[in-house]
Amino acid sequence: MHKIYVEDIIRECNGKLVIGDLKKECINFCKDTRVIKENDVYIGIKGENFDGNKFYDKAFDNGASVCILDNIEDIDINKYKDKTIIKVEDSIIALGKIAAYKRSLYNIPVIAITGSVGKTSTKDMIASVLETKYNVLKTEGNNNNNIGMPLTILKLKDHNCMVLEMGMNHFNEISYLTKIAKPTIAVITNIGTAHIGNLGSRENILKAKLEILEGLHKDGVLCINNDNDLLYKEYDKLKNKYKVKTIGIDNISDYMAYNIKEDITGSIFTIKDNDIEENIQVNVATRPFIYNSLMGYAIGKELNIESDLIKKGISNLKLTPHRLEKKVNKNGVTVIDDTYNASYDSMKSSIELLSKSNNRKIAILGDMLELGEYSEQIHRKIGEDVVNNNIDILITVGALSTYIKDEAIKKGYNKEKIYSFEKQEDTYNLLKDILKNGDLVLIKGSHGINLEKVVEEIMKF
Repeated sequence: MHKIYVEDIIRECNGKLVIGDLKKECINFCKDTRVIKENDVYIGIKGENFDGNKFYDKAFDNGASVCILDNIEDIDINKYKDKTIIKVEDSIIALGKIAAYKRSLYNIPVIAITGSVGKTSTKDMIASVLETKYNVLKTEGNNNNNIGMPLTILKLKDHNCMVLEMGMNHFNEISYLTKIAKPTIAVITNIGTAHIGNLGSRENILKAKLEILEGLHKDGVLCINNDNDLLYKEYDKLKNKYKVKTIGIDNISDYMAYNIKEDITGSIFTIKDNDIEENIQVNVATRPFIYNSLMGYAIGKELNIESDLIKKGISNLKLTPHRLEKKVNKNGVTVIDDTYNASYDSMKSSIELLSKSNNRKIAILGDMLELGEYSEQIHRKIGEDVVNNNIDILITVGALSTYIKDEAIKKGYNKEKIYSFEKQEDTYNLLKDILKNGDLVLIKGSHGINLEKVVEEIMKF
């Protein structure tokens, strides 16, 4: 295990020791005083609604031995003579610099994942494969920004592999993260429409995602989904600069799935690897999980994991909660909880999954956020998908989702089978009345719409 001391932090961050011990070892880092443990390092971060610098006393009271702060006004130093306080110019930038230093101490495979959709599920799949051979540190939940990713890196202890998710809303955010993480393998899942409201076009989204290459190791590998139209077009340029591995179903790729058999419970497909055919089983349905499995297989092979172990890792996948999570209430109603987040591509694939059932199919769909001027167009496309996939009942939640309803009616959907609500809690009484044994209910929308509360309510019925 590679150690970090107070003096290392001061050197890397150009910080100042206000009080304390330069030789103090810094093991665990935390930004939340509520979960601080004995001897932790507390990082005071100023957010939109609160200033973490002001909670240094709670951090010390709860066991922290070191505080890293960018605002030390009104601190009674004499009160904390047995503690250590480091003053930095900007605690968020300092966090990134400490994480970059920690990363530099480890010569291990680091897999960094970005993309418009599927980052978290791809991360889970790759980690599941690599855990068959490695002690893996991975991003928990969606801690994939300029705070969450460095905090993940700072959890490195005796791990010999790391799988990191990188999210973005604007240009230069992935650039910042990848230069901290220094990946040995970079993964781009796809280029879709998530955050198109901020970036203006899918071409700009591609440009932002390709920033991941700025931190890629000189001998590193880039893995891309070759069925994504923009990545497919970019392949010739990329292969001239990087070692590129491709996965796909429709376009010729290094790792391809064929003989695909899908149902509501999962998929079975064949992959050809150096003329050897391998049968792969993934216990989560929808086409994106075939792509996730291909990506897991490709990266397992890059890291010299045997095929049998890769297949075991794929079949043993445990998803992050609220990602196509199946739940059954006491009255026999099955819920597909896909409330983690939503974009056009992920919502479309979840609706297609719902359509595979022979049971009564109910879709509860919430707004997809951060689409800007494309919001109406993309929500209307989902309305058309609802019609094309023979969904029995449509329930929409949120102002933008009324476009889903309007387009479904325009394309011939029976308006007597559509219910629209402004807020998630408005759906409860209807659901109590209409849900019955055997129903299959898909619940999906952007995280900000809080549809996970609808899932919780149905499970009480």
